[in-house]
Amino acid sequence: MGKVSFDISGKVAVVTGGAGILCSAMSIKLAEFGAKVAVLDLFKDKAQEVADGIVANGGDAIAVECNVLNKESIEKACKEVMDKYGRVDILINGAGGNKKEATTSEDMKFFDIPKDALSWVLELNFLGTVMPTQVFGKVMADQGDGCVVNISSMAAFTPLTKTISYSAAKAAISNFTQWMAVHFAKEYSNKIRVNAIAPGFLLTQQNYYLLIDKDTGEATPRGEDVLFKTPMNRYGEPDELVGGVIYLASEAASFVTGIVLPIDGGFLAFAGV
Repeated sequence: MGKVSFDISGKVAVVTGGAGILCSAMSIKLAEFGAKVAVLDLFKDKAQEVADGIVANGGDAIAVECNVLNKESIEKACKEVMDKYGRVDILINGAGGNKKEATTSEDMKFFDIPKDALSWVLELNFLGTVMPTQVFGKVMADQGDGCVVNISSMAAFTPLTKTISYSAAKAAISNFTQWMAVHFAKEYSNKIRVNAIAPGFLLTQQNYYLLIDKDTGEATPRGEDVLFKTPMNRYGEPDELVGGVIYLASEAASFVTGIVLPIDGGFLAFAGV
């Protein structure tokens, strides 16, 4: 039997939403493990900060502006990556998020949520995963190998209260992960794998206002519920997602495709009693 390898050194990793809280941590850690990282983000200046930090630490990274909902923008970003590195080994579809206007609250009843807010969340998360996979996945199909890691959520397994559109979009991403895994393996190459991670609760820009009271800095009732439902009784840290990503992107997971890996402090396993 061959040696199990988690080595990703020299691999080219493309990270969408790469300047965000979670994906900047992924970008930095992937570089520390030897990957060449293309940090893609709608905001080039923020992506540049992440890439500059990686390079200053001895890593190899570039910042690339990319709107994941605009195919022309994605294709332009792909050309930049290919001109620099010549291939794409890993695609992490990290762009996504929620917005207050698509979330039920005392001020926003379900009946009043505007269509444009629902569409914004659905498109950013679902189409913002599908469209980069169309472009960078074509590179992988031409190469005959590659690995895609999508970002699902606990909300994909059981929809969370309040976050109607976000829960639906993440469920769609889990479904797409399975569909794409089968499609690539059957139509192009069994060396192209598609998986997802499903983070538990981490404090991000998108959920902070739901979990932390902005006036007191204490946990909201929802935040208290989340901590109770998480057996480890804490929020996750962005770096704690990286191990799962490296596993899925490495040869250690060479026979793994079409899965959604929970990284959740036990949230999914706990019934609440």
